[in-house]
Amino acid sequence: MPAKYVRPYSKGQKNDFRDAEAIAEAVQRPTMKFVATKTVEQLDLQALHRVRERLVGERTGIINQMRAFLLERGVAVRKGPRFLRVELPTILAKRSDVLSPRMLRMVEDLATDWRRLDGRIEGVSSEIAALVNQDAACKRLMTVPGIGPIIASAMVAAIGTGDVFSKGRDFGAWLGLVPKQISTGDRTILGSISKRGNRYLRVLFVQAARVVLGKLKPQDWERYGLRSWIEDQRRLHRNVLAIALANKLARIAWAVLHKGRAFECVKTNATASRPA
Repeated sequence: MPAKYVRPYSKGQKNDFRDAEAIAEAVQRPTMKFVATKTVEQLDLQALHRVRERLVGERTGIINQMRAFLLERGVAVRKGPRFLRVELPTILAKRSDVLSPRMLRMVEDLATDWRRLDGRIEGVSSEIAALVNQDAACKRLMTVPGIGPIIASAMVAAIGTGDVFSKGRDFGAWLGLVPKQISTGDRTILGSISKRGNRYLRVLFVQAARVVLGKLKPQDWERYGLRSWIEDQRRLHRNVLAIALANKLARIAWAVLHKGRAFECVKTNATASRPA
């Protein structure tokens, strides 16, 4: 059971006896939520993702530090790692007029760290991809638009077969992709998204939604049965639309994982389509 759900049943000051009493009381509640036990394979896969997430964070920090050092010397580089990667050799070779020898050496050392982290991230990603190719559930998840090996393996590592959730809406709410609700009486107030649950998986689904919106063409939306839904939501701000689509993709992914069948778009008539 999540500790925050057991805490209200603890009486008085904290000690082992009262903790055990609170757990015994909480476990009898009919609406109590329980945490699914992970298998050894899930824990190993989750550990790979944790290592990869740390390495990506370190790489981002190095890139930001390099950009800051260069900007302090009046060398501005367009936003994005690929632009810095392309322009860095030219900067190190030709901008000795504004970069001191010590700063050139520091930037070169940071570039070496960057290349080393790239290699480690590539190695961990390759290991994750190899595990995904051996897992039938991950292969089914990758039939959902926007979902690749990283998201598929992260989802399997987090929820297994998805049995802990009764429906896709519960999975979307667990990810924190639904609005916070503050209601009283007949008045319902919806705020920003709750951002509860698995932050890592939520970020991945939002990135998947942005890929679907930015990289895929309208004919691809039609092939996946998403075109009419996306066009109906075009009035929304692009960030709000991305969150809404991330929630929809998460619900589809849960259905694919829980029902044990690949994603497919079933045509119901000439003008409508339904993702199954």
